[in-house]
Amino acid sequence: MKPILEDTFGRKHNYLRISLTDACNLRCLYCIPEEKMQVTPSHKMMSAREIFEISKIFVDKGVTKIRLTGGEPLVRSDAAEIIMALSTLPVELTISTNAVLADTFIDTFKKAGIQSVNVSLDTLDADEFYAITRRGDFHKIMDNIYLLLQEGFDVKVNMVVMKGVNADKINDFVEWTRLYPLHVRFIEFMPFAGNKWLWEKVFSLKEMLEKISTAFEIEKIDDKAHDTTKNYSVRGFKGKFGIISTMTAPFCGDCNRMRLTADGKMKNCLFSKEETDLLSAFRKQENILPLIEQCLQAKKAERGGQFDFEHIENRSMIRIGG
Repeated sequence: MKPILEDTFGRKHNYLRISLTDACNLRCLYCIPEEKMQVTPSHKMMSAREIFEISKIFVDKGVTKIRLTGGEPLVRSDAAEIIMALSTLPVELTISTNAVLADTFIDTFKKAGIQSVNVSLDTLDADEFYAITRRGDFHKIMDNIYLLLQEGFDVKVNMVVMKGVNADKINDFVEWTRLYPLHVRFIEFMPFAGNKWLWEKVFSLKEMLEKISTAFEIEKIDDKAHDTTKNYSVRGFKGKFGIISTMTAPFCGDCNRMRLTADGKMKNCLFSKEETDLLSAFRKQENILPLIEQCLQAKKAERGGQFDFEHIENRSMIRIGG
């Protein structure tokens, strides 16, 4: 048995999320601040080799799952190289994408043994999609979701639900699971730098269940260990849906996640304001394991220790990684 990274609350961490880039081909309102954003210069980002070598250190300390995120990870020119390198490690490798480029990576995903793909999609209406993302790739994304299903991938569709924006459309997503084996996941709107978050925009777990129950007979599904999603299904439907209730019913007590930003900073929580610079130490050929352990020891019991969400200290979502 490998030693495993543990925090002061006894939580064992075997799941690493790695952002490959803070660049993206969409401009979602809740993720990217409206002002012009400068993408991190390539020399300040982890190289493909650095991502692999740093990941190996985490794997040697018990990490069994790695998820690649962004930005949009597939816009990185060496994304396929990174995916194939990480596939040689003894981990479950997964990816989160907006699926605009997914059709060009089908063979890479298969060769790398990727079985599960998370796709971000906040509406099933092309005009509303443009309003949210400021881009016109809706039909390409839909085609690629169906392509991923046809190719045998487990597809999870993530919808960030916001009052006054798309909360009235959640039943459309539930209806989508009638004929397709999708796992739709509704995510409560979370605060990050520059995304103009307000409590009034949060459509809660309770409100979602009430709205869905008015149209469907829903059943609770057992949740897996460390699952962030409260899962449900509609009797007779091929797919299922879940709710990620970060704001109103957090799931921090069972957290097993760590994050690496594209510029090599470790975050022990999505909401942590503190970060640990692993990349600078790695480039100096220093042992980064003590830094990893110190970062994890500083992990707070819940939501990064931040509770004044209207004055949160954090990066924008795109600079953290999903």
